[in-house]
Amino acid sequence: MLRGSIMGFDWREIYSKKIVSAAEAVSHIKTGSRIFIGTGCAAPQLLIEALVSQSAVDDALICHLLTMGVAPYAHDKFQNRFRFNSFFISPNVREAVQQGLGDYTPIFLSDIPKLFESGRIPLDVTLIQTTPPNENGMVSLGISVDIVKSAAENATLVIAEVNPNMPWTNGDTQIPADCIDFMVLGTRPLIEFEPPVPDDVVRAIGRHIASMIEDGSTIEVGIGAIPQSILSNLSGKKNLGIHTEMFTDSLIPLIESGVINNSKKVLNPYKTAASFIMGSKRLYEYVNQNPNVELYPSDYINDPFIIGRQPKMVAINTALEVDLTGQVCADSLGCRFYSGIGGQVDFIRGAARSPGGKPIIALPSTARGGTVSRIVPTLSNGAGVVTTRGDVHYVVTEYGVADLHGKCIRERALELINIAHPKFRAELLREAKKMHYVYDDQVEPYGGYLAYPSDVERCIIIADGTEVLIRPVKPTDEDEIRELFYSLSEQSVYHRFFSRPKGMPHRSAMPYVNIDYEKDMAVVAISPEASGDKIVSIGNYFRTNKEDKVAEVAFLVRDDWQNRGMGKALLAQLIDIAKTRGIREFVASVLPTNKAMLSVFHTSGYKLRIRFEEGVYSIAFNFDDRE
Repeated sequence: MLRGSIMGFDWREIYSKKIVSAAEAVSHIKTGSRIFIGTGCAAPQLLIEALVSQSAVDDALICHLLTMGVAPYAHDKFQNRFRFNSFFISPNVREAVQQGLGDYTPIFLSDIPKLFESGRIPLDVTLIQTTPPNENGMVSLGISVDIVKSAAENATLVIAEVNPNMPWTNGDTQIPADCIDFMVLGTRPLIEFEPPVPDDVVRAIGRHIASMIEDGSTIEVGIGAIPQSILSNLSGKKNLGIHTEMFTDSLIPLIESGVINNSKKVLNPYKTAASFIMGSKRLYEYVNQNPNVELYPSDYINDPFIIGRQPKMVAINTALEVDLTGQVCADSLGCRFYSGIGGQVDFIRGAARSPGGKPIIALPSTARGGTVSRIVPTLSNGAGVVTTRGDVHYVVTEYGVADLHGKCIRERALELINIAHPKFRAELLREAKKMHYVYDDQVEPYGGYLAYPSDVERCIIIADGTEVLIRPVKPTDEDEIRELFYSLSEQSVYHRFFSRPKGMPHRSAMPYVNIDYEKDMAVVAISPEASGDKIVSIGNYFRTNKEDKVAEVAFLVRDDWQNRGMGKALLAQLIDIAKTRGIREFVASVLPTNKAMLSVFHTSGYKLRIRFEEGVYSIAFNFDDRE
């Protein structure tokens, strides 16, 4: 028992007039009452059991957020006695909601306390679980503050299951014991929560998102396997902070190792801030009187303006499906309600306000054993939009990251198709063409099942000390490649194309970005700039047949990035990739005036075979033939 060892007085004697049995406590609940039940693993189990056993309580409306353990009041045999209303649908009441035995209120979590305070959702009774009172006459709500504090402060009748196993948590968790009308002594262990074990798909999503999290970021991880899997990929980060709804066991190793120290947070610095805790007994012991962990109500933790004040706020939430315009469904499967809005929109909008913030929606690319795509042309009939297409920034699947913010519908559709499961990409593109989201002549993805080769992405330091990301080109890079072309001087264009084309329209740009990744390859170098990440160069090789051992190589480098080591870096990366695809030799055609490109080859470390024919240098070298 967590509290017994520090109690220096007999609280039972002081509050003896309030202490009653569970049966007697619930006997004071009148027929027709509106009853709130505490959240998550802090659900008052004794009181819930007594409530359904008390036959005198009829026609009651039960309100709750997210309940763990049993919810007997949701059983169809009690439908004449209880009707429940969920602000977030948990597994123990999902079937009842879908069968029409209970209600679901779609609401931003940050707004719920205001509904209690204003009386728009009146509460006659609140059933909660708390610590025993301390010497100052206060109890702690322990592992669940969220909307529980507001419910306790605004109900006519408050009944508490007082449990010494409840940890005393810091922050804004305390209410006066005098505000509790009846106390029921409880000693049961708190409900424990074990998150689902991540599979390979979830782990891949976690790796993608972890790569987006910079040192000094403040992160929010929502409910589910995906957000929790991200935490296992953060061991190499520094000075992370936590401002989140749910605190789980996964955070403990990162706090203990110093990865999470909350040192860069503007609000609640050096404190891990959450609104509820779900996990193991070890977690409950860890947070007990821990001065570095603070819990606050949802109208603080979920306030988008509070969230937005944290620097580099990264909000990670999940979805059930996303359509090609970026609309996110997160609470229903078609017409069947599945979960809830929860804090997703609060944190998505808050992270968008944050300097350097990243609002992220994550989901596996498929469902039902891989038979259906979660990236869809249009949302399922009856599906609700939780995060609008105007709010969405990043969408992540196991196949990569789609950056949608500020993108037109054509760009969004291509970005999302690019992270869909490869077997659905051609179908999605055909549907996008039917809806006129993309060009009618947009090339279908090569190879059908070929996935983007993220394994060859590299962050490198070029010769002048600048860090750039070199990665394979994507179909979504078309506009960036065209922008690169139009930024070039006439001389640079002539050196690359041996002519002076006046433009690079859509049809000309498509072949450069639609690569099968096996026969041919193109890589781009990306540099962060004030207006966003920019492609500053592209290098590619191509061959007539996949079995050919020789490929032709070419480069295009923005003028202000020439003579800085970029060409050398692109060549090295292309050679590494080519070797894994059975290529043994590169050939290139270079104009005599292209001194920079000639230097790249002459300093490559390979023995060159050079011919000069018709005013052009033909250069060839074998990867095994080093100088």
